[in-house]
Amino acid sequence: MIHELRTYHCMPGRLPDVLHRFETVTLRLFERHGIRQVGFWTYAVGGPSQDLVYLLEWQSMADREARWAAFQADPEWIEARRRSEADGPIIASGTNAMLAPTTFSATGAAL
Repeated sequence: MIHELRTYHCMPGRLPDVLHRFETVTLRLFERHGIRQVGFWTYAVGGPSQDLVYLLEWQSMADREARWAAFQADPEWIEARRRSEADGPIIASGTNAMLAPTTFSATGAAL
């Protein structure tokens, strides 16, 4: 398994729009494309109040590339993104990282 940590740094005041898009469209499309989400978080204390952090789980890098490309090309996703950004961008920037478990991790041995 590979875990991908993604962080979206939202435009000021636009975190609710990002959360709404995930809740009403993106998660359903993730499911359609076989993208497994582990969880989503916002900062309660100690982090930027306009950030969304989430974790995805993949079988392999090839699995990730194929599923992510299919999701990005989905016409429903393209239209939902266009509609949600009609008043301007909702995400200022984003980061993602592929995580490798340590030998003592509950998720399994290091790659």
